[in-house]
Amino acid sequence: MADRQDYSGIAALSICEALLLAIKDRELLPEHEIVGVLRDAAAAHEAAVGNKEEKDMNQAAAVLINQIIASGYRVRQ
Repeated sequence: MADRQDYSGIAALSICEALLLAIKDRELLPEHEIVGVLRDAAAAHEAAVGNKEEKDMNQAAAVLINQIIASGYRVRQ
């Protein structure tokens, strides 16, 4: 069974997805800038330092963000 932290992460991803889609739908930012925000977030995780556990967590976050970009920045499939 997932723990509270897992639920928090899922909720955060859903909220971010909704915000990004609303920003795009309302034409507040063009799609390429939204993708740029996601790429910046992935790059920050890829460059993160720390112990092995922290590096692994950040690398996994970068992979997830890059998968979100590849899927059209939709968390829910």
